[in-house]
Amino acid sequence: MRIDVENLRVSYGEVTAIEGLSLALDGGKIYGLLGRNGAGKTSLLSVLAGFRRQSGGSALADGRPIFENTATTREISLIRDAGETIDLGTVEDALYFAEDLRPRWDAAYAKELIDLFELDPKKNVKTMSKGQRSAVGVVVGLASRAPLTMFDESYLGMDAPSRQAFYDALLADFMAHPRTMILSTHLIEEVSALFEEVVIIDRGRLVVHSPADELVSMGTSVTGPTEQVESFTRDLTVLGTKKLGPTSSAMVYGRLDHAEARRAGLETGPIAMQELFIHLTGGPAS
Repeated sequence: MRIDVENLRVSYGEVTAIEGLSLALDGGKIYGLLGRNGAGKTSLLSVLAGFRRQSGGSALADGRPIFENTATTREISLIRDAGETIDLGTVEDALYFAEDLRPRWDAAYAKELIDLFELDPKKNVKTMSKGQRSAVGVVVGLASRAPLTMFDESYLGMDAPSRQAFYDALLADFMAHPRTMILSTHLIEEVSALFEEVVIIDRGRLVVHSPADELVSMGTSVTGPTEQVESFTRDLTVLGTKKLGPTSSAMVYGRLDHAEARRAGLETGPIAMQELFIHLTGGPAS
């Protein structure tokens, strides 16, 4: 499913969560949606799921409007951290409703996932731990096999082994049944290996939309004597600098000549996606 967002605006009274955001997402890829708290990620996903009408602009799925378009929204699944399954009774009840709503539902796969996460089908979702409720949401999201499947921090309640099981299951099922997936997350380093493309938004506006490998390749650390580092990076985009005695390390965003850096007596190295994200969205949070 292809997504086209044009000049999108989402407002809540006098508060604007998204302003002038335009974005085109090709079908059949896994996207990472990154942004700080309050950046507008959840508002964007709510519009893409048809949960909320945009205040301005347009949001299309395969060229069709999303909001109040049942034929389209049945093909879109958004699993949020709040856990939409919590008020549906037992795990079996949650799966029953999901099967009724999702035309591509795979009951056999849902059973596999229930076993994988060691969930009790007879247990009331409301009485489960946060991690178990997150696992129920993951089961519903993956087994729905929706052409557009989105997870909005819905796996944060799971412990590390369960999250890894989710990542492995997601990738395996995506390879077997390609569709458009969007993962909104703060666990950037943990999940970034899954991303084919990365979308970063900040204060409701698009900062970066790039293939993941290209984004990482745009970040480089330049380390060496402070004077040489400052001279070499003077005309480059420096995201941040760390100093230790006479040595400095500058984080640079953009293309640079690594051979030239070596000739200047400097060392270069990669920057993790999380570091790039922090600096592209304004530096460390206060």
